Amino acid sequence: MKRKRIVRIVFTLAGAAIGASYFPMIWLIFQVRYGTLFNNTATNAVVGAIIFYFISLLTGNYILKAVDRVEVRLTKQSPLSLFFGTLGLIIGLVVAILISIVFFRTRTFFLNTMIPTILMLVLGYFGFRIGNTQSDRWRKMFQSRRKSETAKAGDEKIIDKPVDKNYHHYKILDTNILIDGRIYDVVKTGFIEGTLLVPKFVLYELQYIADSSDSVKRVRGRRGLDILNKLQNEDLIPIEIYEKDYEDIPEVDSKLIQLAKDVDGVIITNDFNLNKVIQFQNVQVFNINALANSLRQKILPGQKLNVMVVKNGTERQQGVAYLDDGTMVVVEDGRYFLNDHIDVVVTSAIQTDAGKMVFARPEHSTKNITDKPDQNKGNGKNGSNNKK
Repeated sequence: MKRKRIVRIVFTLAGAAIGASYFPMIWLIFQVRYGTLFNNTATNAVVGAIIFYFISLLTGNYILKAVDRVEVRLTKQSPLSLFFGTLGLIIGLVVAILISIVFFRTRTFFLNTMIPTILMLVLGYFGFRIGNTQSDRWRKMFQSRRKSETAKAGDEKIIDKPVDKNYHHYKILDTNILIDGRIYDVVKTGFIEGTLLVPKFVLYELQYIADSSDSVKRVRGRRGLDILNKLQNEDLIPIEIYEKDYEDIPEVDSKLIQLAKDVDGVIITNDFNLNKVIQFQNVQVFNINALANSLRQKILPGQKLNVMVVKNGTERQQGVAYLDDGTMVVVEDGRYFLNDHIDVVVTSAIQTDAGKMVFARPEHSTKNITDKPDQNKGNGKNGSNNKK
């Protein structure tokens, strides 16, 4: 509603300005006889404002749709393309003004007004298009040549890759990922860049779940709203609410896919089925469950490792070894095997901010523990025999 109101106000003000400036000329062109009523700047401004206000009522929706399309296209452009496009637009307008100086001196309405307007529109458009589409060429023209040939060849391979293929500015959140809550922890670590985009229809679905009569669903919905509020309040990453609703698409998942295509975004989800559908439609997806699986510990309790104890541990009788990837292994009684390769059995593993740490004990000590009952049985028999 606010956007429609802005369009109407702009049209009304433009109509008032056009009416005050050009309506007297229009009356003369069409040889309309007017008295003191229309020979008045205020009257012409009011008439122009009324006419353009009704025009805005008829064309407002089409104008807003066109603005949305332009906005979507601009968000897909790289900053470099926008810069050269704007530069081309300015150059086009300057050239149009220089050409129009000749026509400004004439007294004919068509020559001194219409032709300069057409020139500005045409040359401004072509200037923007040329600057925008040829941005790579302009960049290469101004590129520094101080680097060596080898470094330059390597850099050009990276620079020549289009930005929009390697980077997606908008990360679109679905309902499940907000209810899950882990997205807050991932964002907090700083691994996600760009802008988080929360569609209005996802908010409606969250609110519907939060107002459910089912207590379980109600808790899940409120959790999703709480996570969204935390993301907004803590200002960890830019976050925007997408107002547009795809009314012709009934399902929320289909709306998400269409939105991702429109803004060239990535959908963040933990829904397995939605993940498959998104991949089938060639849309980028970030599955938080896949991330969790890739970070899961590969070393499990009971697993056997062969390590070399390289130094004493901080605790008594401990030794320290390292795996090939640099993971620290703390070995019980490891100080007795300093600089030796031994087989150990993993007892536990923990993940810290500094990395992963594994605790283990020598394999022979584990065997000794399992062998003790058999030894006790043997000792018992021997003891009974001795008694006999």
